[in-house]
Amino acid sequence: MLTIIAEIQIRSGAKHYENVCQAFKKIMPIVLLEKGCYGYELLTDYLTEVDFQTKVPDSITLLEHWESMQHLNAHLKTAHMQAYQEQVKGDVIGVKIRIMQKGLHI
Repeated sequence: MLTIIAEIQIRSGAKHYENVCQAFKKIMPIVLLEKGCYGYELLTDYLTEVDFQTKVPDSITLLEHWESMQHLNAHLKTAHMQAYQEQVKGDVIGVKIRIMQKGLHI
């Protein structure tokens, strides 16, 4: 199983943040039904005053779990993902994607 961490940098402003969140809200139920998808979760910074937290303003993190690269690649080619990318292209500055696996198998 693969864990995908996508850090999505959004243009500054509540409108851009809301547009991206609404676009995810629309596709999430569809993505969760895709073959090989075991999780698709939108995460944002929890606002605290602790000094050890790293906060990244104007960003959203997407945590995904996929059975394989084949499933992930198929997901990226779906019509709903293509529509999502078109819908948020004016709101998103960039995306950093990490594709990870378990480091320890105990």
